[in-house]
Amino acid sequence: MAGGKWQDRLKSVEQRASSFQSSPLSCPYKPRLSRPWQPSSVWRLFPRQNAAIAFTQHVKQDVHLFSLEKEGSYAGQRIFLVTSYSELWHYYSTHRQSLMHCYEVILEGAVCKLYLDLEFDKASNSHLDGKMMVSKLIQYVCEKLEEVYGLRCSARDVLNLDSSTSEKFSRHLIFMLPSAAFKDNSHVGRFIHDILHPALKSLQKSKPEAPTTEVCPRENRDDVDGSQAKRRKYEEKDLDFLIVKSKNGQEQLFVDLGVYTKNRNFRLYKSSKLGKNAAFCVAEDNKFVPKPSKHTTKEEYIFLASLITNISFTGQRILTYDMPQKSTAGSQCSTLQIESHSSDLLDEQKPSPFKEVDEFVLTLVCKDGIQGSIRRWNYFASEQLLVYDIEKFRWCHNVKRFHKSNNIIIVVDLKEEVWYQRCHDPECRRQNYRSSSFPLPQEVCMSHLLMEDEEDQAYLTDELGNIELAQSSVPRTDSTESSSAPQAEKAEDWGEWPDDPAYLEALQEVERATEEVPDELLLQAVTECE
Repeated sequence: MAGGKWQDRLKSVEQRASSFQSSPLSCPYKPRLSRPWQPSSVWRLFPRQNAAIAFTQHVKQDVHLFSLEKEGSYAGQRIFLVTSYSELWHYYSTHRQSLMHCYEVILEGAVCKLYLDLEFDKASNSHLDGKMMVSKLIQYVCEKLEEVYGLRCSARDVLNLDSSTSEKFSRHLIFMLPSAAFKDNSHVGRFIHDILHPALKSLQKSKPEAPTTEVCPRENRDDVDGSQAKRRKYEEKDLDFLIVKSKNGQEQLFVDLGVYTKNRNFRLYKSSKLGKNAAFCVAEDNKFVPKPSKHTTKEEYIFLASLITNISFTGQRILTYDMPQKSTAGSQCSTLQIESHSSDLLDEQKPSPFKEVDEFVLTLVCKDGIQGSIRRWNYFASEQLLVYDIEKFRWCHNVKRFHKSNNIIIVVDLKEEVWYQRCHDPECRRQNYRSSSFPLPQEVCMSHLLMEDEEDQAYLTDELGNIELAQSSVPRTDSTESSSAPQAEKAEDWGEWPDDPAYLEALQEVERATEEVPDELLLQAVTECE
């Protein structure tokens, strides 16, 4: 008899649960995540990219920059969101309506992964096999990575995302290189542009009216070694599979070479373009295997892996790439091969995105009659770290003296507003030495100068996750109302309006249900929900 009553009670609870799911009460937008391993909450929306970048670079929390296309806005208009990876994923996976058109902002100078954007029009290329082209391209890029950098990788190290439609074949490829990343996306662009040079030459041949892009002048081509010319001819033929046709029938490259500009917006996993329904998902032919952890699901792992600048400072080999110099009259012609490809001093004279910090670091290494200099810098946007390789100044805080031959490293933590020293010396590296942290000068941090003006508060997120204009940003229609006088408080501001009948009915249902359901069962349901 008791078993029958329990079954009836359980059936009643299931019916009420189904009713609440079909007409749920709105959940409040949480100001921070409740999981203890996740960072404190930051969720700031900016109408201007430069204001968002400034906030990102100076806020203490571990935050990153994204851009959003909002439904109802005109094409090209974007809002810029500053938040942490974990908080973005939490709401990105639940508030899909307001966050369904989301892009990662690849900050200028930020260390990043190698990435490719591929697409072609299906109607104009009905004879092409997109999956085969992707497979051959991955194999070719992996071969070049081993040839140029000695890095071994395969399709298992490439996250293959698909947003194809019936009209267009579209892919994103993100390479997870083993303990290596590129200095920034301009170096990625130069590397990809150069290894695809044979395909670009084939395109130029099909357009005789276009100017030549050959590295060697035409009159010197006979001087090039015959074996190298044969190899180039083979490469040109081998990369013909990358040539596709546009909608108007013109030949173009399968790979978009225009996605390596500074502060590039790169569409996220599970996001679609505004006005489109094709979101990026894991491709059927993807061979990359996610490795979720205790606190990370498979879906979240893929999301984190897809982020181009999600690179840790520790243990990374930084890859650079310099285009071969064009030959001049009377000089030896540069070949189309890429053995002489990189230069650690490529950015020696180019300042980082933080010129004030560069100048401060120089004051640390130019003193006591010693003129040290910045050999190169690397910017890890995911951790807000600027890492400077120093030359001609070898003072090490570990040994309390100058090293005889090994240089030092200055690391600037922009979030904590401190700097510390690391070392290239083998013994110091074996100890994993890191000096104490020293505060940055206030004029370098400039966090005290950050002001939150009304324009930067133009957008807010409501309790349902919808992004709307802040009340202060909505123009007033009553011309008689004084702009300086405080707005009169209304009854509805304090919740003094007639209760919604549906809300009251649902509340009564909950109260009746909780009277009959044991506390243990309610606690179990709450735990499972969270």
